[in-house]
Amino acid sequence: MRRNSARRLPRQVDLTAPFDNPDLPDYIFRMRNNEAAAKHHRLIYLLTVAQRRLQRWMAAQPSSEVTPAQAGLLFILGKQDGVLMGEAGAALDMRPAGISGLVDRSAAARLVERRADREDGRAFRVWLTPKGRTVLAQAKTDAAKINAALTDGFTAAEIDIVARWLTSIQDKFPRGQED
Repeated sequence: MRRNSARRLPRQVDLTAPFDNPDLPDYIFRMRNNEAAAKHHRLIYLLTVAQRRLQRWMAAQPSSEVTPAQAGLLFILGKQDGVLMGEAGAALDMRPAGISGLVDRSAAARLVERRADREDGRAFRVWLTPKGRTVLAQAKTDAAKINAALTDGFTAAEIDIVARWLTSIQDKFPRGQED
């Protein structure tokens, strides 16, 4: 008798979800069958894996002085320096604690400065530092190269469809409904 074997509780099997259901006997076959894969794209899985790989790859680049999140903050400040922290958080789809931590890390790296708002002492604005401007220029170059690699082999019309689909996800699953 095994001591550490986990006991599985029976799960209901939804026979209407033919591809992403490992409980069905032909699951492995269907994963390797291109015809079946074409009919069932496994979009959640593909989107998640793509996002993870891209984030890891970008973070591992020797030219990268910043994380992808920090680059996003720099891009926002490059368009409008001195934004309120809440505005930056909304633009990056981050909650208050997340944007606060990102600004703290970016300020510690001397990329940005956080200053109290002149009109509302409770609010803070975020400003680029000279180092932040230099890093922003490199981040723009890096982003252009990454975007070129991402779009390589696809027509402009295909990329427009991908961009429309990714944008539609934000509309279909608006922020705040997960709470």
